[in-house]
Amino acid sequence: MITIWLDMDGTIADLYGVENWLEMILAHDETPYAAAKPLVRMATLARLLNAKQRKGFKIGIVSALAKNSNQEYDERIINAKRKWLKKHLASVKFDEIRFVPYAYRKNDVNSGDDVLFDDEDRHLDAWTGTAINAQNLIPALRAM
Repeated sequence: MITIWLDMDGTIADLYGVENWLEMILAHDETPYAAAKPLVRMATLARLLNAKQRKGFKIGIVSALAKNSNQEYDERIINAKRKWLKKHLASVKFDEIRFVPYAYRKNDVNSGDDVLFDDEDRHLDAWTGTAINAQNLIPALRAM
């Protein structure tokens, strides 16, 4: 079964649009993860993801934690990201959610033919399934 994997930061959540996001992360403040605005229309995204699940796709999140983090900060980031998903995509019942270390190779979650939506070229280039730039998220989901 094919999984459609979504990155969060820079793909569906505008982490980098939060004022002073980098300074806050370096100070181990999880606020930017909670305060990030959606990058796409969430109602549309939820409708498309639910439709894909009805067609037999699995839906997953694969999202990196902060660089130079620690276990306590990771737990706060995970909590903030889970709350963000619950707030913005409450109707989506994700089949899998993976919060991974910063340097993690996202392709390690790929079962072979999976689809990844991400904003970072390093993850898209290393992906061995179908890799799609986050800018094309809604049109690509509609076309699938």
